[in-house]
Amino acid sequence: MPRVVPAVNRALDVLELFVDCPELSARQVMERLDLPRTTVHELLVTLEARSYLISVPGQPVRYRLGMPLFQLGAAFAGRLDLVREAQCVARDVAAACDEAVHVAVLDGADVIYLVKFDSTHPVRMVSAVGRRLPAHCTAVGKILLSDLDPAGLDAVLTNGALPGMTPASITDPERLRAHLARVRADSVAVDIGESDTAMRCVAAAIRDHSGAAIAAMSLSAPIIRWTAQAYREWTELVREGAATLSTRMGYRALPR
Repeated sequence: MPRVVPAVNRALDVLELFVDCPELSARQVMERLDLPRTTVHELLVTLEARSYLISVPGQPVRYRLGMPLFQLGAAFAGRLDLVREAQCVARDVAAACDEAVHVAVLDGADVIYLVKFDSTHPVRMVSAVGRRLPAHCTAVGKILLSDLDPAGLDAVLTNGALPGMTPASITDPERLRAHLARVRADSVAVDIGESDTAMRCVAAAIRDHSGAAIAAMSLSAPIIRWTAQAYREWTELVREGAATLSTRMGYRALPR
């Protein structure tokens, strides 16, 4: 196997810190990565020299992401048909319900949000494209986990108890397995305050030409608007949206 270059690894570790933090100081980087001051200084100077990080105006020891990262992300997104098509379909679903609509993919034990359309209501879900959350705490994540084969699911659940985001999160692996079996049977997943106690979500899988679940679409709303009638209507909307996007990804449902 080729050798992994430690300096490159550390530089990428630095950049990944900024996924959840718009600005960080040199000291914060040092503390979060547990690296020596000299090493962090050299990494930051190098990344700033290449404009991957820029100094916050008036605060030279605080940094934020630079334009080259946007350019790389835009180049990736431009080559990803899923994102382009998902934006169109999610926009239509959001317009039909005026609630937040997301499209996310599974990355190991987490989900990453690729597309988001917000509600116009003053009370709405706080989220962002690029955000990473534990898959088992979200509707999009649970529908994607339910599509894994036994070996794939075992790989996600190898570390014992799962992290929780709220008291409602499922943290026991065996309980999660049983829950995912029901999700698989229903072809829809629901997040009942498992990632945010004030929010509810429903999600359906997006499939490609092979039938594999490559992403999921969810509709999220605050508990104050989550009625039984709304849930039925929103579940159908999400199913239809995911089916439309699946068709655009080449999926053809088998006749019953």
